[in-house]
Amino acid sequence: MSRRTAPASPVPAGSYGHGDVATSLVLIFPVLLAYEIGVLFAGHVNGADVVTRALFTAVGSRGGYLLVHAIIALAFLLWIRREQRWPTLSLEIAAPVMMEAAIYALTLGAVSTLVVEKLLGLGLTGASVISALGAGVHEEIVFRLALMSGAVAVLRRSSLPPRLAFVLALVGSALLFAAAHHAGAHGEPYTAHALAYRTVAGCVFGLVFWYRSLAHAVYAHVLYDLLVALS
Repeated sequence: MSRRTAPASPVPAGSYGHGDVATSLVLIFPVLLAYEIGVLFAGHVNGADVVTRALFTAVGSRGGYLLVHAIIALAFLLWIRREQRWPTLSLEIAAPVMMEAAIYALTLGAVSTLVVEKLLGLGLTGASVISALGAGVHEEIVFRLALMSGAVAVLRRSSLPPRLAFVLALVGSALLFAAAHHAGAHGEPYTAHALAYRTVAGCVFGLVFWYRSLAHAVYAHVLYDLLVALS
């Protein structure tokens, strides 16, 4: 994972989080592929994932769905080869990212005891594993890479001080992240506690994304969700 020198401001010009985004995409692609195939058997699609539902509806069958993902996986492997990014998947690069993400996940779990206690007895099932993979990939791409980075880019063009623009983007994307869990027919019942907890979690994941990388945020999110399911 490439790294840059820490900037004096939390919103460096032209930067949308530390780390090479292309490298992060290489690292998280196995997680995304496992989720996309796993939803066929778990029957559960992450709430932030509108692409999977639309794709399955468009192809109309499991065979077609699997064929599309086989083509995507082959195209991605060809891209990795062309861009000479095979070293990104090496243990020397992937292992430190996942180990650091595990530390973030354990830390976040330690400070959210009340929420974990509410989920005691949930157990780790195939569905909960698939749910964790989907949440880690799709929610980090939607709420951190897209919304948070986009908000920073827009707010930087205003007269707001850079630090204030960063904080507004961080908190705003975290609030949307929290609220999304209560939206729609499959959303959870609203409570102020759940909204506040997920807003804090969203801020933590946002900081991990911004100051480390998208891959760190994705793996931290996946591992944290798995820890909650195991509680």
